[in-house]
Amino acid sequence: MRTKYDKQLTALHDELIAMGALCEAAIQYAVQALRTRDTELAKRTMQGDKEIDQKERIIESACLKLLLEQQPVARDLREVSAALKMVTDLERIGDLAEDIADVSLFLCERPDYTAPEQIDFMVEAATKMVHDSIDAFVANDLAKAHSVMEYDDVVDRLFNEVRTVLVKRIHASMEDAEQAMDIMMVAKYLERIGDHAVNISEWVEFSITGTYKNSRVL
Repeated sequence: MRTKYDKQLTALHDELIAMGALCEAAIQYAVQALRTRDTELAKRTMQGDKEIDQKERIIESACLKLLLEQQPVARDLREVSAALKMVTDLERIGDLAEDIADVSLFLCERPDYTAPEQIDFMVEAATKMVHDSIDAFVANDLAKAHSVMEYDDVVDRLFNEVRTVLVKRIHASMEDAEQAMDIMMVAKYLERIGDHAVNISEWVEFSITGTYKNSRVL
């Protein structure tokens, strides 16, 4: 019985890793479309959200199957329960990548307006957080989960830097105000992706310790 459970859990881990990889790619492609003003890439990124949604359904089904068939307790129950919560954050990350791609379509009309370099740094930081949060879950690595939570400060700092740059641009030329606000939205979406990665890491902590947001749960 335990062998069957372990196989099902391994399959669940593989699906989570695959969904995380899809989210990471969606973030990178969405900002690439913004940088290159590639409308086709933006549209493909938006269409790719359906694949992320499909992964969500597959993982939810796998979790429910584990709960019904194996009736896990203690640590096993926490792990499956955490996966059910995490998949919601991953799905939202996919939605935010789609939102970034949507903004890039509007900015295609202004190919001369470039985003601050901090946007690229935010993409790198946010995708790292998403990757490491999933890796922490699969590896039962509490230290890595905590490092993701701490790394959110990097994303927040970069967001503030982007905002400062864009405010200066608006003061210099009101003609660029609309484009600046669009870029600000992209930065905000990236910041929120970091927040969702933190959420995932908090569920990793719960799966390992039974504690969620400093409160004993299970």
